[in-house]
Amino acid sequence: MNTAHIGSLISPYIDGELAAEKSAEVDRHLETCEACRALVESERRVSAAVRHHGERFRAPAHLKARVLSEVERRSRRSAWSDLRMLGLGWNPVALAASLLLAVMVSSGGTIAYLNGSAEESKAPLVREVVAGQVRSLMADHLTDVASSDQHTVKPWFNGKLDFSPPVVDLTTEGFPLVGGRLDYLDNRQVAALVYRHRQHFINLFIWPEAGEEAPRAAAQQGYNLLYFKHGGMEYWAVSDLNAGDLKDFVAHLKSAVETPA
Repeated sequence: MNTAHIGSLISPYIDGELAAEKSAEVDRHLETCEACRALVESERRVSAAVRHHGERFRAPAHLKARVLSEVERRSRRSAWSDLRMLGLGWNPVALAASLLLAVMVSSGGTIAYLNGSAEESKAPLVREVVAGQVRSLMADHLTDVASSDQHTVKPWFNGKLDFSPPVVDLTTEGFPLVGGRLDYLDNRQVAALVYRHRQHFINLFIWPEAGEEAPRAAAQQGYNLLYFKHGGMEYWAVSDLNAGDLKDFVAHLKSAVETPA
């Protein structure tokens, strides 16, 4: 086992999810590798801080009220007939999902929320992104290059990554650039750009990924996340900003990267 290999095992090792044989192998490696011991301790501190300070995401009262109202309305007009047409039958989970989607559509929302299968597949990455946000604030290591000038931040990544991340200035939109740094997510080095909105910081993680995908939202431990794919890159924005402000940030960001200066 080498240092590069252990990086993918740290989270399951800390959470006690590794098989006994593999966990013992990690233990033996840590006995002789000071760098990996420090990395494990750092991840343990982040995990403990997130559990201690985090808040569970709760649906706002007005959304709950609208869902309940929609349930009652559809019950009165035999909503199950409509659902049969969609092949959903009497499945109560499908009924709840369809009602929640109806409320979101009627609200004019343009952000998709993770469904069950997507949430399960993205859950490890959501945890990593939130941990990256917490780690940057705890360690007082928001940036490796501190500058509000995109023409200073973008060249700084040259030679440090195997790709060139888009760097845009959103100062006029209320989200000034603070700087950038290197980070490590999903078993690879990524670019981390830092923006600010009033007293809140936004970490924007970027790495190459094929395909196009509209913004999708998630929430964990009191942090809001939005991610999307565009132009050969995947973008993950995370902050303790409210969901509306983070949505505005991503909208301005998408517009800027789609029409670069």
